[in-house]
Amino acid sequence: QVQLVESGGGLVQAGASLRLSCAASGRTIRDFAMGWFRQAPEKEREFVASINWTGGVTRYTHSVKGRFTISKENAKNTIFLQMNSLKPEDSAVYYCAMRSTSGTSSYRVDEYDYWGQGTQVTVSA
Repeated sequence: QVQLVESGGGLVQAGASLRLSCAASGRTIRDFAMGWFRQAPEKEREFVASINWTGGVTRYTHSVKGRFTISKENAKNTIFLQMNSLKPEDSAVYYCAMRSTSGTSSYRVDEYDYWGQGTQVTVSA
């Protein structure tokens, strides 16, 4: 059974940094693409960042480009999202996701098959 567990969220002030972690179990992340998505209240779940199976190809949504960095550590079966210069509009529940049959990074919600329960990120002005 594949399980993804996010951690590292919290309440911070604008301009602060947070590093989110997603620990996977039940399947190695070495061969599959992973992604981070977020969902604010009353809004659709949206793409944030993705990373391919080698870790060499990453994608970001425009609003976080240059501020967020996605990475992976295969030995720990964990991916990370380093978030710098946080803004109030970054506030959301952040979800980790894994593709089940592909190592190619993707921005599409429908191309991910396993999801964590999310971790709350709140940025105050």
